[in-house]
Amino acid sequence: MFTRRLSTLGVSIALGALALAAPVGAQTPPGLIHYMPTLHGLGINDAGHGSGKKGGSASSNLAYNGGSIETAPTVYLVFWGSQWNYNDPSGEANLLEQMYSNVGSSSWNNTVTQYCQGAASGATSCGANTAAVGNGPGMLAGVWYDNATAAPTKPTQSQLAAEAVNAAAHFLNTKGSADTTVQYVIATATGNSSSGFGTRYCAWHSSVSSSYGTIAYTNLPYITDAGANCGAGFNNLGPTAGITIVAGHEFAETETDPFPSTGWTDGSGSEIGDKCAWNGATTNVAFAAGVTLPMQPLWSNADKGGTGGCVMSY
Repeated sequence: MFTRRLSTLGVSIALGALALAAPVGAQTPPGLIHYMPTLHGLGINDAGHGSGKKGGSASSNLAYNGGSIETAPTVYLVFWGSQWNYNDPSGEANLLEQMYSNVGSSSWNNTVTQYCQGAASGATSCGANTAAVGNGPGMLAGVWYDNATAAPTKPTQSQLAAEAVNAAAHFLNTKGSADTTVQYVIATATGNSSSGFGTRYCAWHSSVSSSYGTIAYTNLPYITDAGANCGAGFNNLGPTAGITIVAGHEFAETETDPFPSTGWTDGSGSEIGDKCAWNGATTNVAFAAGVTLPMQPLWSNADKGGTGGCVMSY
């Protein structure tokens, strides 16, 4: 468990040592967005990009698109902006740290291990000479409270991507090889989300090319601001249920498709979480150390004899 220090400016908690900020490298425009839709919405198509229709295509399995997956997933959690200072009414920061700290090695996250890189393009299963998505312990490698100054009130995709590059510099992940299995979660404070949150999407993930390599990142707004549209009270799991449901959705999708859409998607472009979004099987999951959190099912190609289905464990 990481210590709460939202009142302290620019604090970083990382495994090993406190990282110092470094200049942001040059970057190309951010890439394709894959979003989690609201409970009653269709999602957002930002800057000409978008995917993740509600529920995806339930009749088709995920297929490999020839690119990368995360063989040893590592998460860096960034609380962006001074808007976080003494301002977390739903306790979202603590719940996020609990989830990312305990999701590794869980039976819930083990579903991702049936997906791989190195298979033939179009394959729906993995065989010899492939490398599977990892599910090891201790996936949360660092937390950075980048709150010395305010984040943009309505951050754009480019601004969120730039913050992910800042995070890579901050944690000294400045060589391309350092970021091949890393994801940066950019969490914005209450009342401080990008356009379309809560009406068209709950969160999304994407990637950006930088001088440090290609970086996978998630835009994670303050989920309870959207109320029931992003999971408050879903399946009678409580007012904060959406926080970990949405964060878990994007986490698993980034593991299996970190640089959309080069990993695993179905024929409609939906990912491992999209196909089971707002599914009735969503329930509390018991992780290690007595931590229990609401999570959604994930798509398993192996379920039902290979026809596929939404599962809570694997």
